[in-house]
Amino acid sequence: MVKIKICGMKRLEDIEMVNKYKPDYIGFVFAQSPRKVSYEQAKELSSYLDEDIVPVGVFVDEHMKLIVDLFKDGIIKFAQLHGAEGENYIRNLKDKSIEKTGKEIPVINAIEISNDVHDFNEKLLKWRDSASDYFILDSGKGSGKTFDWGLIDKNSEFFKNCIFLAGGLNSENLNLAIEEFNPFAVDLSSSVETAGFKDEEKIREIVDIMDNYR
Repeated sequence: MVKIKICGMKRLEDIEMVNKYKPDYIGFVFAQSPRKVSYEQAKELSSYLDEDIVPVGVFVDEHMKLIVDLFKDGIIKFAQLHGAEGENYIRNLKDKSIEKTGKEIPVINAIEISNDVHDFNEKLLKWRDSASDYFILDSGKGSGKTFDWGLIDKNSEFFKNCIFLAGGLNSENLNLAIEEFNPFAVDLSSSVETAGFKDEEKIREIVDIMDNYR
C-alpha cells in the first residue's frame, strides 16, 4: 500500500478539497515559498482538517521552538526538514518535543538527489544510522522536476518502508514511479495546482490513480 501526501495547504478551500479526497498526509510550508503559511494560518487551517489526515510541517533550518510549539499545539504531527539540519539537530528536536509534550515528533528528513550516482551514494551513507523516521527523496526544494529513479537500490534495507518520493510527480508519471520504486508514500504539490492554487480536479485525478495502490 502506497500512501499519498499533498503539500502546500494555504487556503480553507484546500482543506475542503483534501477532506473530500482523503490523502494520508498534507503539508503546511513554513519555509520561504509561494505556499508559505504563518503559525496562525496553519492553526486555523488545521482546525478544519479531517482527523484521519496527518498534518506535516515543512521547514528549512527553522528554530526548534517554532516546530515544537506547532507540535505541542497539535497543528502539525510530523516535521519535514529540507535545510542543512544535521543529525544533532534531529536528535535535539526529538528530545525537546518529548520534554515539552511527552511525545517524540516524527521526522521526515529530505535528501536532495542529483543525477550523480557518487553524490547520491555519499548522501545515503551519511544518513544510514539517522534518528529520522522517514526520508523524502527529491530533486530539490520545490523544483518540480524528477530525478533518475534508476539510481535507487530498490532492494536496500535503507529504503524499506520509510521513503517518501517527491519531485515532478504528476498524473502522467505516477504509475511508472510507483511501479519502478514502490515507495512508502508519494508527495505532490505543484502538479495538483493551476495558476498557483490547488485544483480539485487534479487532486481527484491523482487520488483516483492512487486508489490502485492504497
